[in-house]
Amino acid sequence: MSGPMSRPMSGPKTGRGLRALAGLAAAALLLGGCGPDADTSSAPGPAASTPASPSASTGADAGATAHVKTPLLPLRKGEGRLTMKMPAAYTPSAPTGVGTDDYRCFLLDPHLKKKMFLTGTSVQPGNSDVVHHVILFQVPPDQVANAEQLDASTPGQGWTCFGNSGLGGTAQLDNAPWLGAWAPGGHETVFRKGLGVPLAPRSRIVMQVHYNLLIAKTPDVSTTQLRVAPRSADLTPVETMLMPAPVEMPCRAGHDQSPLCDRATAVADVKARFGAGPGATADLLHLLCGDKPTPGPVQSCTRYINQPTTIVGVAGHMHLLGRSIKIEVNPGTPRARTILNIPVWDFDNQGAVPIKPVHLDPYDTVKVTCRHVQWLRDKLPSFAGQPERYVVWGEGSTDEMCLGILQVVRG
Repeated sequence: MSGPMSRPMSGPKTGRGLRALAGLAAAALLLGGCGPDADTSSAPGPAASTPASPSASTGADAGATAHVKTPLLPLRKGEGRLTMKMPAAYTPSAPTGVGTDDYRCFLLDPHLKKKMFLTGTSVQPGNSDVVHHVILFQVPPDQVANAEQLDASTPGQGWTCFGNSGLGGTAQLDNAPWLGAWAPGGHETVFRKGLGVPLAPRSRIVMQVHYNLLIAKTPDVSTTQLRVAPRSADLTPVETMLMPAPVEMPCRAGHDQSPLCDRATAVADVKARFGAGPGATADLLHLLCGDKPTPGPVQSCTRYINQPTTIVGVAGHMHLLGRSIKIEVNPGTPRARTILNIPVWDFDNQGAVPIKPVHLDPYDTVKVTCRHVQWLRDKLPSFAGQPERYVVWGEGSTDEMCLGILQVVRG
C-alpha cells in the first residue's frame, strides 16, 4: 500500500511524525533473546523457554481470579533478579467511561544504588482474565520526580496512560525506553550473551498494564522481575526500534450499515475511548509513512535507517483481526532479506525471534507489512455484540495495530 519515504528517519518530515506519535508505544513486546547462553552468531530459532501455562488461583492476591505463571530460565554467572510488585490491588474500569479497555501505569522502585545492566525481564500477570498485555518502561533519575508527582496526584493506584507511560520523553520510535513486556504466550525474555540495557542508579520502572474488560472487571496484582548484571560485566548496549504501519480496514459488503463503518466516525470513536492524542495515531501514521489513507486489508510502511545499525532480534504485534505480518530489509534490492514472516498470526503466541545479525547502513530500509481480515469477527467470542466498524489503529483489544519491533545494536 505505502511507498518508501523520500528521506531518512531523521529528516524534517519524519521528525514531525515521530514527535506527533506520542501515543504509539503502548502496543508491543520488547524483544528478548534466545536461551541463557545464546550467541549472536547463532542461526535463527525460537526463544528457549516453555510457554506460559495457567495455574489455579488461590485468591491470595487481593481478589485476583486467574493466574499465569511465567517460567524462569536459569541465571547466568554474575546475574541476579530484582522482584517488584504492584503495591496494592487495582480494579480496572474504562477511565473515559466509554469502551472496554483500561491502560494503567504503576510506579515501581527497583532500589538501584549503582549502575547495572538489564539482561532480561519476566512478568507475572496476577489476573489473566483482565491483563491483556504489560510493558515495562525505564524512568531515568531526572524524570523520577515527575513520575512520583503524577502518581501522588492521581486517585487510587497508578494513573491512566493510554499510548505510553504518560511521562515526557517516552515515545521515541528509534530508541524506545522499553525494558520488557508480557503478552499471551509470553515467557521470560533474556538478552543474548554479551548484550544488556544500561540502568542508572535511583531510576524507577513504570509497569503499564492493558486491562481488557470484555471478560471481567476483577482486581489484579501483577509482578515483574528484572534480570540484572553488574556494570563491570562490560556488556554491549542494546536498543529497541519500533516499526509501525497503518491499519485501514473497511467494513465488509453487507455488513456496512453501522455508523462506525464511516472512517471519520470510527476515528472519532477511537479518540472518545482513548483521548485525542492516542486516538490521532491512525492519521499520524500516514505522516510517518509518507502516504495517504487507502482502505484495504494489507497495509505497509517503509522507513530509512539513519545510522549504522545491527538487528539481532525481531518480533511483530497485531491484535485479534491480524492475519499475517512480514518484516523485510532493503526490499526490492539485491540485498533484500525477510527477517520475520508469520503467514498465520496467532495472538496467543507473540514471542520474539532471535536472528543471525543483520547489519544496516544509513539509507538502508526496513518495511513492515500486515494483513487484517474482518471475517474473524464471526469466529471470535471477543467480538460478540460489538458493532461492525472501519478498523484503524487503536489501543483496544478489538481495535488493531501493525507493529514491527527490532532489537538493535548501534554501530
